[in-house]
Amino acid sequence: MAKNIIMNAADIRRTLARISHEIIERNKSTEHLILVGMRTRGVPLANRLAANIEGFEGVNIPVGALDISLYRDDLSSLELQPIVKSTNIPVNIDKKAVVLVDDVLYTGRSTRAAMDALIDLGRPHSIQLAVLVDRGHRELPIRADYVGKNMPSSRHEEIQVRLKESDGIDEVAIIPVPAKEN
Repeated sequence: MAKNIIMNAADIRRTLARISHEIIERNKSTEHLILVGMRTRGVPLANRLAANIEGFEGVNIPVGALDISLYRDDLSSLELQPIVKSTNIPVNIDKKAVVLVDDVLYTGRSTRAAMDALIDLGRPHSIQLAVLVDRGHRELPIRADYVGKNMPSSRHEEIQVRLKESDGIDEVAIIPVPAKEN
């Protein structure tokens, strides 16, 4: 199956710089800001955003990692049970502006699970959502506050985000997926 590269390393770098500026502008102050990446690829994206904000503002923003495995609404229908990874939030999230970071926003179900997980950890002032790619097809009323690229796609396509930290390369590709036979 041929893949179509829709973002290369330079595109990702520029996009994350823009999102970093948008986060700064919207929040007016970085004093109560925390970035929380959803495992797996949301974590390195959150770290990159924090590094950008530090470069622009000279302020170190706390970054956390959130595992949503046990909050998924499809646990009973999965053939294999998910491997639970650690959640590590370095500061108390009460009264903080939490920016939840993920690679791809699709149905909204992972974001809902992440919000449930965050609420179990405290009562943030606000939860904002930053995504590298919004591909549409929402099943829940969830919208990202910060979007790197809107990429309307077919349900028979997959958006594949690859990052240097986990995959050795920075790129976003759209890949055709064969339709499943019923």
